[in-house]
Order: sequence, then structure tokens, then C-alpha cells
Amino acid sequence: MAKFSDPPLMWMERAATCLFGVKRYGVHINGYTVAESGEVSMWLARRSPTKQTYPGLLDNMAAGGLAAGVGVKHTMVKECQEEACIPAALAEMAHPVNTVSYTYEDEEGVFAESQFVFDLELPLQFKPKVGDGEVQEFYLLPIDKVKELLATDDFKPNSAMVVLDFLIRHSFIDPDREPFYQEFVMGLHQTV
Repeated sequence: MAKFSDPPLMWMERAATCLFGVKRYGVHINGYTVAESGEVSMWLARRSPTKQTYPGLLDNMAAGGLAAGVGVKHTMVKECQEEACIPAALAEMAHPVNTVSYTYEDEEGVFAESQFVFDLELPLQFKPKVGDGEVQEFYLLPIDKVKELLATDDFKPNSAMVVLDFLIRHSFIDPDREPFYQEFVMGLHQTV
């Protein structure tokens, strides 16, 4: 089985990957704040209603596909700058924390994807701004509200997985109170 770190055999347009069963990669950034009281809040984006995929749904603060020959960290910084107007010096403080892998099918084909997940603690006074038009607005929400929204159909599916991963890693969802904890964790790392 090929690994992400293997040298590429060839370059391919992302849109064609489903025709050949090639895994696509991307980055997702969880932006969050920690108040002096210790309360954690998360920045979520509302996708533009003109986006071709998942218009108007909730999304991570920034995310994007990994282009051939471009590094993971470089892509993360670029997406932060383009989508949320986060200065590069601040974006570079993000920590790589996990990957989330899944396969889905739509009218165009079957897609295997793996997302590199980053956490970025933002200063309390910082507010992301709409950049490239892929987002219509940003919300800073307390974790209880994020959990509530996660249980609705208002999230882009892969972004919901990234948020779920954040909630598990930061112990906002734990095995003593969540009967499906193990299934959630296993579901974040599915392959074909």
C-alpha cells in the first residue's frame, strides 16, 4: 500500500483522482481560543452560498486541498492567509495534531481522502476575516454550542470529523460519558 511519504509515481489533477482510485490529501485547521477562565471556544466558518460543494454549511476555520509538490505546512499557512486573513507568522504557530481519513461517494465518483489536522490557538482579540470569498462569515462559539451543531446536518461532513477529533483530543468527549466513543475514534481513521 502506498504511503504519503512515498515518492510520487506521477502528478495528477485532483479532480481526476476518483477515476483512478488515488487518495487525495488536504489540510484542516481548528482555530480556537482559551479565555482566562479556561473556557475554550472554537472559530467556525460558514461556507459561501456560491461554493460548488456544500454551499452554506459550517466548516473549519480554514481548509484546503494539498497540491502536488507543495508541503503540508506551506498549504496550511496559505489556506489560513487566503480564507481567514490570518498572518503567516500567526498561522505558523499551528500544531500538526492528527490525520482524519475517510472515503465517500458522490455523483462524480468514489473519493478516498486524508486530511492533515492542525490546531491553532488564537489570541482572544484576533478575529478571522473573510478572505478569498470561500467563506461568508466566521463564528466564535463555545464548545457546548459546537457539540450541539455537530449533531445536526449543518456541517460539511469531513469538517465535522475534524471537529469531532478536536473534541475527543481535548477531552470534551470522553469514554465515560459517550457510549459511542470507541466507534467515533475508529470512524475518524477509515480507509478503502
